[in-house]
Amino acid sequence: MKKSRKPWEKAARLRRLLIGALILSSSFFASLHMADVLPHGGGKRLEVAIVIVFAILFAWISIGFWEAIVGLFTLVRGKDRFAVWERKGVGPNPTEKRTIPLPPTAILFPISNEEVGRVFAGIRATYESLLATGEIEPFHFFVLSDSSNPDRWVEEEVAWAELCQTLRIHGRLFYRRRRVNLKRKSGNIADFCRRWGRSYRYMFVLDADSVMAGEAMVRMARIMEANPEVGILQTAPKAVNQETPIARGQQFANHVYGPVFTAGLHFLQLGDSHFWGHNAIIRVEPFMKHCGLPQLPGRPPLGGYIMSHDFVEAAFMRRAGWEVWLLHDQDGSYEEVPPTLLDELKRDRRWCQGNLQHVRLLFRRGLLVAHRALFLHGVMSYASALLWCLFIGLSSAEAILETYRTPVYFTAERTLFPNWPVWHPRWALTLLGTTGVILFLPKLMSVLLIALKGQAHRFGGPVRLLAGLVAEVALSAFFAPIRMFFQTKFVLLTLLGRQIGWSAQTRTDPGTSWSEALRFHGAGVVAALIWGGLLFLFNRSFFWWNAPIFAPLLLAVPLSVWSSSPKIGRVFKRLGLFLIPEEIKPPAPLRSLSALLEKMQPISKSEAALPLQRGFVRAVTDPNVNALHRSLLRKERRLSRRIALRRLAIQEKAMDHGPERLSAEEKRELLSDPARILEIHHKIWEANDPSVTGGWGIPT
Repeated sequence: MKKSRKPWEKAARLRRLLIGALILSSSFFASLHMADVLPHGGGKRLEVAIVIVFAILFAWISIGFWEAIVGLFTLVRGKDRFAVWERKGVGPNPTEKRTIPLPPTAILFPISNEEVGRVFAGIRATYESLLATGEIEPFHFFVLSDSSNPDRWVEEEVAWAELCQTLRIHGRLFYRRRRVNLKRKSGNIADFCRRWGRSYRYMFVLDADSVMAGEAMVRMARIMEANPEVGILQTAPKAVNQETPIARGQQFANHVYGPVFTAGLHFLQLGDSHFWGHNAIIRVEPFMKHCGLPQLPGRPPLGGYIMSHDFVEAAFMRRAGWEVWLLHDQDGSYEEVPPTLLDELKRDRRWCQGNLQHVRLLFRRGLLVAHRALFLHGVMSYASALLWCLFIGLSSAEAILETYRTPVYFTAERTLFPNWPVWHPRWALTLLGTTGVILFLPKLMSVLLIALKGQAHRFGGPVRLLAGLVAEVALSAFFAPIRMFFQTKFVLLTLLGRQIGWSAQTRTDPGTSWSEALRFHGAGVVAALIWGGLLFLFNRSFFWWNAPIFAPLLLAVPLSVWSSSPKIGRVFKRLGLFLIPEEIKPPAPLRSLSALLEKMQPISKSEAALPLQRGFVRAVTDPNVNALHRSLLRKERRLSRRIALRRLAIQEKAMDHGPERLSAEEKRELLSDPARILEIHHKIWEANDPSVTGGWGIPT
């Protein structure tokens, strides 16, 4: 018997059909207009290719436009009767405390070679916020480490022990480091589920830079309890805490435009939403049963383990009949964006590879159309850059060819009038204006909505809010061609089989050096010089039309350096540019986090100057750290003769030459052997030779 659709499913289907019709119709008419703009009315093969690529790109940007329009409708209306939290009566600030008992819930922080102080400051801020709600009892915290850096490994253990001691939360905050980092973050969470998942009904998954307010977490747990059909509840995190100009611009955009677009996502997706991999709550049992990730056939980067696991887990959860919702109106969920353009692009390359893998899952049996569409949307997030480059290349080729093409006024067919190849600059301007409206009108409407709701003061007032809008649009326009160039490069490299590593994301604001920027952007500068030079030589008018695209590529090096400067970002802040509500009136968890980070700054600077005080050396020389580290290792096992001899050789090397001569792999091998790390600890403290003890920072 055919399963009946739920009311929200019927509503979602109608909404998607309506938006789909609007996207297709607007793209169709824009493409006809594009054909009319071209000299031969789209009659040449090259012009046909231009129109086809343009149609795809216009449809792509139209998705965001119509998504923003329905998002504005949702926010103005104030609620959506199909929303899971509306129909169950769990409002944004529930006062009915303890009417819904909270079940055992785990809060997971998967980390890998992160800045230890920042991670544990975020954990403490989240814990203290949850403690303030008076409903801490059902919640347990887990730090799940995949760190390969030996210093970070030991520093994580020390930070965990110190936090347990400071807050007296032994038995509530747990630490585990995996020895084999299989499947990265998804494998880390799967490892937790295998070991402890059956003890918890829900788990919050947070990132290393995540902070969440306790009230938000309690509300989300209540929504899950009131809606047993929900498998995943995802929040829309707010970007905070960064100071560089590029990061401040993204924070501003996230706060001003983000609510409109996430409300639009909710309007279209309802219970078919996606999972962003963090700042979300998950029902553990169905996640364990249905969300195991397959290994894709073939070799990486398009085969092997799935890198962008979150969209796939949401699709599998829905395939099993569980609902996935985006809680777009939830405050108290925070994250941090990359502080520099280079860090953003490095992250983009990982995401590009992961999203392109989703093509392999498009036709997997049982997936819903909504999630197949989400896979395509993720692919287009990066493939669109390649299409933009193709469109620009085809248009440039047409402009150059048209300059030297001998016009054919009378074709083989008899015609009454000659065939005049004509450019239509007014029509081109109309098309350009329409595209600009599609791209920028949602941003302007977002600002107007904030002003109409009387919330401009949260962004420093109407003048600063409007100035932020203008500056953010200018910043986005400057960086768009640079992002397009690199994303095109990432797509091509992935399709050519070039795999990437997975380094930890930079969370602080170190700035970008001129040499690093030149090395990273050099190829783009050369490409822009060649392209701009050809246009200047062969079609001067088209050169000026494309100047806004290749000029930022030519200026990429100084733009990258300037936009990564915390000093310039702080000047912006003093001027009131890109202010966000969390800066004007910080909520309690962020105030706590800032206070903790300020206390840690002098300590971190002194440790940077004393490499012998870092993690691995402390595990060897400090009796307390040595005992702590050994207590967290697995029980001593019988080793083969080959492994035992190798570790003995590493120990002798450490004694003879000090820690600086050991590789990271050798340090990890010593740290993984409780007997060996204890023996080297004893030998160093018993040594009377200053040449040995001095190398480990032990005074004689």
